[in-house]
Amino acid sequence: MANLVQDSRKHVACYKYAIQYPLGCHYPATACLVPICSLYGAAVTTVEGVGSIKTRIHPVQERLAKCHGTQCGFCSPGMVMSIYTLLRNHPEPTPEQITKALGGNLCRCTGYRPIVESGKTFCVESTVCELKGSGKCCMDQEDGSLVNRWEKMCTKLYDEDEFQPLDPSQSKQGERITWITPATLNDLLELKANFPKAPLIMGNTELGPSIKFKNEFHPVFISPLGLPELHFVNTTDDGVTIGAGYSLAQLNDALHCIVSEQPKEKTETHRALLKHLRTLAGAQIRNMATSGGHVVSWPNFSDLNPILAAGNGTINLISKEGQRQIPLNGPFLERSPEADLKSEEIVSSVYIPYSTQWHFVFGLRMAQRQENAFAIVNAGMSVKFEDDTNTIKELQMFYGSVGPTTVSASQTCKQLIGRQWDDQMLSDACRWVLDEIYIPPAAEGGMVEYRQTLIISLLFKFYLKDPQKFPNIPEKFVSALEDFPIETPPRNSDCVDPHQPLQDPVGHPVMHQSAIKHTTGEAVYTDDMPCIDQELFLAPITSTRAHAKIISTDISEALALPGVVDVITAEDVPGDNNYQGEIFYAQNEVICVGQVVGTVAADTYAHAREAAKKVKITYEDIEPRIITIEQALEHNSFLFDEKKIEQGNVEQAFKYVDPIIEGEVHVEGQEHFYMETSSILALPKEEDKEMVLHLGTQYPTHVQEYVAAALNVPRNRIACRMKRTGGAFGGKVAKPAVLGAVSAVAANKTGRPIRFILERGDDMLITAGRHPLLGKYKIGFMNNGVIKAADVEYYVNGGSVGIILYLCEISLCFASTQVVEFIVLKSENAYYIPNFRCRGRACKTNLPSNTAFRGFGFPQGTVVVEAYITAVASQCNLPPEEVKEINMYKRISKTAFKQTFNPEPSRRCWKECLEKSSFYAGKLAAEEFNKKNYWKKRGLAIVPMKFSIGIPTAYYNQVAALVHIYLDGSVLVIHGGCELRQGLYTKMIQVASHELNIPQSHIHLSETSTVTVPNGVLTSESMGTDINGKAVQNACQTLMARLHPIIRKNRKGKWEDWIAKAFEESISLSVTGYFRGYQTNMDWEKGEGNAYPYYVYGAACSEVEVDCLTGAHELLRTDIFMDAAFSINPALDIGQIEGAFIQGIGFYTIEELKYSPEGVLYSRSPDDYKIPTITEIPEEFYVTLVRSQNPVAIYSSKGLGEAGMFWGSSVLFAIYDAVAAAPKTFVLSSPAAPEMIRMTCVDQFTDMIREIPRDDPSTFTPWSIRVS
Repeated sequence: MANLVQDSRKHVACYKYAIQYPLGCHYPATACLVPICSLYGAAVTTVEGVGSIKTRIHPVQERLAKCHGTQCGFCSPGMVMSIYTLLRNHPEPTPEQITKALGGNLCRCTGYRPIVESGKTFCVESTVCELKGSGKCCMDQEDGSLVNRWEKMCTKLYDEDEFQPLDPSQSKQGERITWITPATLNDLLELKANFPKAPLIMGNTELGPSIKFKNEFHPVFISPLGLPELHFVNTTDDGVTIGAGYSLAQLNDALHCIVSEQPKEKTETHRALLKHLRTLAGAQIRNMATSGGHVVSWPNFSDLNPILAAGNGTINLISKEGQRQIPLNGPFLERSPEADLKSEEIVSSVYIPYSTQWHFVFGLRMAQRQENAFAIVNAGMSVKFEDDTNTIKELQMFYGSVGPTTVSASQTCKQLIGRQWDDQMLSDACRWVLDEIYIPPAAEGGMVEYRQTLIISLLFKFYLKDPQKFPNIPEKFVSALEDFPIETPPRNSDCVDPHQPLQDPVGHPVMHQSAIKHTTGEAVYTDDMPCIDQELFLAPITSTRAHAKIISTDISEALALPGVVDVITAEDVPGDNNYQGEIFYAQNEVICVGQVVGTVAADTYAHAREAAKKVKITYEDIEPRIITIEQALEHNSFLFDEKKIEQGNVEQAFKYVDPIIEGEVHVEGQEHFYMETSSILALPKEEDKEMVLHLGTQYPTHVQEYVAAALNVPRNRIACRMKRTGGAFGGKVAKPAVLGAVSAVAANKTGRPIRFILERGDDMLITAGRHPLLGKYKIGFMNNGVIKAADVEYYVNGGSVGIILYLCEISLCFASTQVVEFIVLKSENAYYIPNFRCRGRACKTNLPSNTAFRGFGFPQGTVVVEAYITAVASQCNLPPEEVKEINMYKRISKTAFKQTFNPEPSRRCWKECLEKSSFYAGKLAAEEFNKKNYWKKRGLAIVPMKFSIGIPTAYYNQVAALVHIYLDGSVLVIHGGCELRQGLYTKMIQVASHELNIPQSHIHLSETSTVTVPNGVLTSESMGTDINGKAVQNACQTLMARLHPIIRKNRKGKWEDWIAKAFEESISLSVTGYFRGYQTNMDWEKGEGNAYPYYVYGAACSEVEVDCLTGAHELLRTDIFMDAAFSINPALDIGQIEGAFIQGIGFYTIEELKYSPEGVLYSRSPDDYKIPTITEIPEEFYVTLVRSQNPVAIYSSKGLGEAGMFWGSSVLFAIYDAVAAAPKTFVLSSPAAPEMIRMTCVDQFTDMIREIPRDDPSTFTPWSIRVS
């Protein structure tokens, strides 16, 4: 069983599997938190047990694949297990149950909607896809296909009679830990008395992370799972007692029953708990975490404790000495010694009393995202009135996440007893509670003013909640009490060309070629590769200082630990340790927190990680320590020279305009958060200093180059092999080369295979992400909105090294400098400004080097463009969409760098978006809504796009492909592109099938390798299909030319006959195809060039609703119109657009990287860094592929993977449009996170906060700083 669970964990970051307990219910759980010993007596099902390509697949797996709900595939097994488990309990689920079941899952590729849709096919009155109303999928293949040979499997997979009888008591002894499972309650109490410091393990959702990330160690664990005395519900006339062993999911079910059976007035507390349980964590955690454990383990940010306290709940304790009760009140929550548990006591149950007629309980919370996120501030409040009056008899207010413990505003409540529940009471309560609850200016978590504002904003919501006051409150205030619903939209996408021949694979929504393997967990990623004899695991030793000298390094304690083979440092690098500015192992000096100083090689990863912690490094700080762009500007610290384009006479034009406005925009960075972290398997060979590396990368040639340099061997001794990777988004272009070199040096020194799999925290720390940006603008325009002159400056935070990639000894800086180049070249977006100057520079700071990310600078830089267009509109008192249309390119024109292009597709997308989204009707409806609602506001925004494809360096577009035809007629295609998630291999099969005129089933793609296709370029910039498709096409056309004489002589023959005949006639059936590349160029000295082969155009419109009291927002609708020309695979292309859009939503709204003033990245886990979940999908979502012509690309297609990222900005500007409808202090920046939204809205509560005397900034160090 141990091997089963651990194997499955490799498929996803936190893998979900189903557990069946004796009650017969099935639960998805998070494998990385479940101790294997706790599974005794459970039936464990992994994704391999659900279905397999070796036997038969389950309908869940089949439908997820056929509905295109998988891209990189790394998260797919988790999605399968969540839906599968739901179906085991509810064979005909509702759409709401599907959404709820998937709430704890993360996906970075698809945008979630196709995943939800695959689940909804099991709902009543559902069809597999909207293209057929028959209940059949448009992707169903002919009878001879692989999928249809498998029988449809019943959702009931287990016969309970097969389970063996259980021994109720078990003790398990490990290397350092003893695990005890008591058989009875008395046994449990005896054990707790004998081992008072031993933790109780039930759900392990709190203790597990503490052991893993905080280095906690416990020699004894006691696991009372299954004791009936801890699993019960007992109701009396006064309230309900819930056993401490009940999971939060079981608690939720029990509360639903109670609420349905009892009068509303008695269940105030129960309903408040239910509301919070819906969004507390995810389904997997709720199935594991127990009510008793939650109450005693989460004192400062528990969503439930403040509500239980406000509802006068109590916890029942038991020990050998007897039983007692502790009120869940201020002293307990604030951890007063007299109100805490004794070491030998356990929580047996939680008591929740019924409320009375004049007693009202309310729970409130605000988090970074709607579901599965810790609260920024949460509260539980209750008020009891004198009968038939609004006189306060009792009042309680408890706040979480405002201090180290849950805080009771007891003094404020005492002062309000006897007061009337009116506006004056509210005003006094707000002032007093702010006096009572003090948040220090350097408090952990930051957001001090925002949290203070939430304290009184949530109090105001509670004030409005009073049913006696409710009928009399202004109608404008009513919406403040309404929570945003959690909904998922139906698919509304226009994708397939109806005129495309059915027999032609090109142009049809072909399923991802690895989709079935993704959903069965049989797609092999780097860490899934079997263990190799003598294999060692590598753990990094990273710098804890941003800029310092290394005074000494002591590795003696690490080497003494069991299992440790060696510690690798800079002295062990046989070749170049500082290659093209990139340092593999720091030596003498560190230049950022997270820089690799050394690595530990050991027989297990646990041993390597433990040893890495024991390495002692002494530092001496070096000044200056530069963390932010502003600090870099102060110290004139830059990586490279300025890049500039200019047209017209900017200075002269400023003299003849009406107003001139100046401003700046800050855009923070973004973490790639690919599902599969950086993974490398380095295999040293016994001969000729050869080495093979299996890894996930976008650029195998670059890895080969760096490894060869580090080992001081020719590149022909290094083979890099890449089958697939679990997402990349630009993060695996440059960084895998450094990590590959680090791994190769370790393999070279030890002479043994090295497995280097970064944990999420290390990956986020070491590899960095999207460049933070500061944009400054000066705009001259006329009063009618026509912009005459623009002077724009961009600065990006490049980090400590400007990563340089070389090909043929010619440098191409693919990180900071090229990001700046792309920002500058794309800085016009879709607008023509006759006098235009744009300059950009990359700042050198002491942060890890930022790198490529989807969109490559465009998502940051174009926000500045849209910001100054919006500012011009505001100055002219015109709608932003009118000013945008006035200034858009309208005819065949030249860009500011003098490249000719035709904006007609852009104009068409803009027009269609305005019309089909009902934009103007939506604006009128939003204006009407805003008039009627004071605390909720709606906003709409539409943005155009002119996105350039490719790289302005011709040789970087060249590729080769190898196509073999075997004597049985099967075809092997190999090319230099990497399968990241985008379906590149699938499209190459379509291309080969089309060109060779054979079924796709005849064609196979194995892997990308530097051995088979040398000198391959990177897979990025949406160019994978463009360039590799051309190479595959060239190879196939060459083969068909060779076969043409044979086919002409035997036109009725079969493919296999032609191949056999060709072999008999000694015709080569192997061809290397080649594409020279788009002939692009850019002369930066002249500021002109033919920089890009073509452009992708489009427009997107979004509508949002904002809660001005909390800063929360809901995305109501999005319409995307994308110029796709001719789509080779509409399903994959729409998946790219939707996935990029949802990733863009994260970038522009909720994803925040937090840095300390010392350069330490705080946001290094899913707890601290929030990517979008299912709840971020717009309620209405429409994607339309607009058709046009693109003769330069294969089959007149266009690359769409990068461009869709920018559509997330339509949500950003819709939020600002909504905020503009409220009183505000308006400074545009990104992301528009809840804190920014709330603090932009000005009201009596923000005024109160700003009246509070502030600490002198020189007396404290803020917890976090902005690095843009």
